[in-house]
Amino acid sequence: MRKFFVLAVILVTCMTAIYFSSCNNETKETGPAENKDSLSKAAARGEYLAHHVTMCMDCHSKRDITKFAMPVIPGTEGGGGITFGKAEGIPGEVTPPNITPFALKDWTDDEIARALTEGVNKKGDTLFPMMPYHHYSKMTRDDVYSIIAYLRTLKPIDNTTPPRKLLIPPSMFGPLPENTLASNTMPSPSDKIKYGEYLVNAAVCSECHTPMGPQGPDFSKLFAGGFLFDLGFLKVTVANITPDSATGIGTWSEDAFVNKFKVNASPEKVNADPGKENSIMPWSMYGTMKEEDLRAIYAYLRTVKPITNKVEKYPK
Repeated sequence: MRKFFVLAVILVTCMTAIYFSSCNNETKETGPAENKDSLSKAAARGEYLAHHVTMCMDCHSKRDITKFAMPVIPGTEGGGGITFGKAEGIPGEVTPPNITPFALKDWTDDEIARALTEGVNKKGDTLFPMMPYHHYSKMTRDDVYSIIAYLRTLKPIDNTTPPRKLLIPPSMFGPLPENTLASNTMPSPSDKIKYGEYLVNAAVCSECHTPMGPQGPDFSKLFAGGFLFDLGFLKVTVANITPDSATGIGTWSEDAFVNKFKVNASPEKVNADPGKENSIMPWSMYGTMKEEDLRAIYAYLRTVKPITNKVEKYPK
């Protein structure tokens, strides 16, 4: 839910490459049927990423706070999210905007890609870094443009979100990332650690699972958890996911890690009354990630620095 300071096996890489290269005059042309098939495959890849890895739908849709892990309300996908504020560490108020074709109909693919990876919108305004463009700038061009292809297929939702109200100027957001999409590469899934690192970056795990200090995220405690979300109706602290044996996931087996996601994404769990022990972790989305991707994430997390940081999940 929080993506402030908060991909899968490459089944379609060759086909998406054909689609994107067809837009370049220096490459050979392809016929209409091939272009249509390539676009369809790219959109399928983008759907997987947007719903289960990069979590575009998590922030840019409405979520049902009455259910476990607050799943996305069907029919609101991409139409604009809830307003984030002090509880999520925002200096002001920011509402993730509508990203359906209703709002993006006048945007080119390159303009959307620029917003996703450089943090600059169509008007030239700097986006608040709750939009994790620093992370997305490290993704491959194929993955970024697959997400864009998927966004074009969403049902247009007639909704305009309120403008942001920030207490700090954009100049304080820090330097914007450079667009390196042309040189970014996808690690081979056979290299589970490197591939897992790619997924963890795209899934923006560090944004929620890194504690906040007086000046912002404390990167000396990367992935050590401890950030408290006080939403009024719920207080919950983010977990330590370093391989520390006492306070993190050091004693977890790979199967236990994967099972945690699968159980928490099950209809029985999601549709149950969570009571006062709910979670902001979008389990219903992450939990339906491909199992091989979850296993790669586990492999990478086992390599990060173990940090002892005991977390009280539900503080009084």
